[in-house]
Amino acid sequence: MVDERAASVQLLRQFVPLDGLKRESLAALAKKIGLRNLPGGEILFREGDLDGRTVWLVSGKVEIQRQGRPVGTLVGGSSEAATPLVPGNPRGASVRAIDPIEYLSIESELLDVAITWDQTGIYEVAELKQESDTASGDDWMTTLLTTKAFHKIPPANLQAIFQRLERVPYKAGETVIRQGQDGDYFYVIVSGKCLVTRETPLNRTGLKLAELTVGDIFGEEALIASVKRNATVSMLTDGVLMRLGAQDFRQLMSEPLLQRVAYERGKEIVAHGGRWLDVRMPGEYQTQAIAGSLNIPLCFIRPKLSALDPKIPYVLTCDTERRSCAAAFILVELGFDAYVLAGGLNQNPQALRRSG
Repeated sequence: MVDERAASVQLLRQFVPLDGLKRESLAALAKKIGLRNLPGGEILFREGDLDGRTVWLVSGKVEIQRQGRPVGTLVGGSSEAATPLVPGNPRGASVRAIDPIEYLSIESELLDVAITWDQTGIYEVAELKQESDTASGDDWMTTLLTTKAFHKIPPANLQAIFQRLERVPYKAGETVIRQGQDGDYFYVIVSGKCLVTRETPLNRTGLKLAELTVGDIFGEEALIASVKRNATVSMLTDGVLMRLGAQDFRQLMSEPLLQRVAYERGKEIVAHGGRWLDVRMPGEYQTQAIAGSLNIPLCFIRPKLSALDPKIPYVLTCDTERRSCAAAFILVELGFDAYVLAGGLNQNPQALRRSG
């Protein structure tokens, strides 16, 4: 039986990419990360295992083996131990405890969701609004159709989108979406105004982020990344919203805009003037990344748009496709030519080189 106990936020802060998470995100994640013990001589995991977990060595010493032969050791507390232990699924090596060890373990999928939520959750909605010079006060359909993202949606999809949009009236003060809930709909404002707020540990009543008006859209990022809502949207006035269900949004809007490419195709795009864009956190990027790639974490995509050249294509990477898809949708909305590395870096280990 595995001895497991809760890990403290202070302990988790010592490890990549946990060190880059906001405190409230890390506190929530701490409940899901177990601190475990393993006796000396025991195998932590074997080469080829498909356990789907991310593991960090906290204390003790382990031996790393490939094809049954020792290739190195790792000591808890060292700088090398700050990064996940033999990441990847399947495992690229076996790990055996030399001494009794302590280690952290979490489901990799859950970790990826948590990081994506943390990153999308710090967006300032006021910075995210898509402005349209051609928008009139009440022509919300024209506003949508003149945005750059809608130019890339097939005509048949556009027809289906407008057929499936559901008209919903709201009263002033009524909540449309609430922070922390699962994403269920994508929204377009037809009439009225909405207020966007986000609850923080220091402001439980909600920090005002933005006011949205006719033609503005919201709710898409939680649907793309399959994470919780990162803000609350309520009605400032009486109004009418059009909403599109999550499944229809993904099939008709999100998927047509997300161009997935295999690694070889990604290399071709880069060779012809494109650029690899790694949207993971700096600690992850500094450990392993594609040579020559640019690192802009998902949470900084909009604030750092000036660092990107709209004239060249970008191939976005992260461990899985989750953060890449969210970032690619943002860039496509803003008129960039963006691609997603299919399967992410976890399924393309040949693309990686170790930093340092």
